[in-house]
Amino acid sequence: MSGIEDYLLQEGYFYFVASHRHRDDLIDEYPRLFLERSVDGLIAVDTPWSLSLSIPVVTVSGHNQVEGVTNVVLDHEHAAEIALKHLSQLGHRNVAFIKGQEFSSDTEVRWGNIQKIARQLGIPIATALIAQLQGDSPTPQPGYQATKKLLASHKPFTALFAFNDISAMGAIRAFREAGLRVPEDVSVIGFDDIQSAAYQSPALTTVRQPLREMGRIAAEILLRRIRRSNPDAPGGETMVEPELVIRDTTSPPPNGNRPSKAKG
Repeated sequence: MSGIEDYLLQEGYFYFVASHRHRDDLIDEYPRLFLERSVDGLIAVDTPWSLSLSIPVVTVSGHNQVEGVTNVVLDHEHAAEIALKHLSQLGHRNVAFIKGQEFSSDTEVRWGNIQKIARQLGIPIATALIAQLQGDSPTPQPGYQATKKLLASHKPFTALFAFNDISAMGAIRAFREAGLRVPEDVSVIGFDDIQSAAYQSPALTTVRQPLREMGRIAAEILLRRIRRSNPDAPGGETMVEPELVIRDTTSPPPNGNRPSKAKG
């Protein structure tokens, strides 16, 4: 949102922001409301999109191929590759995973690529070591709860790959409560590289998703299409690259490690 707003303000455009909280009725209703207000274009962020409108549309983290809609997306295959290769090179083989919520546009695409890269690297994925975020709380709580379930399975693992940085922070809290040290007993990788990731204790290793840049690119594409007065121009996909940021939450696994030491 910051990248979108900065670019639109720079170019002198007034904008509306509407939050649908992943409610299907609002996702259906908002495009009509925007059209009634004669907007010039629309950017949809983390929103399932299937409409062809009479105005230019750009999506951020949208994965549906819709005529006339441009999708700005991350290279999720490369993201999975750099994260899992890092863990593999450190010596991790038993890896736990936290998937995103079912409503997130990135969840299935990211998970599919994680499975693909894990197979290539020979990292087994055990059903007991897969947890999924529940609810739409933008706090570490869903990640905390998901990690408690992983620990309760008593299935050995030495590393955790979380859906995002916020859930990784919740995971670290759950590990500490279970008497486990990060990264000495279990390594943790997040996703996004939000501003606070570098200031956690320990600082979070994460896959950097250039969110601000993705927003700026989306706004730039949208204004270019508006100025061309050609809303029916072909859509397509603009892909951006992730980057692995190695900090202090990953290390080689301990000998004979088994992070299942949950308290009471």
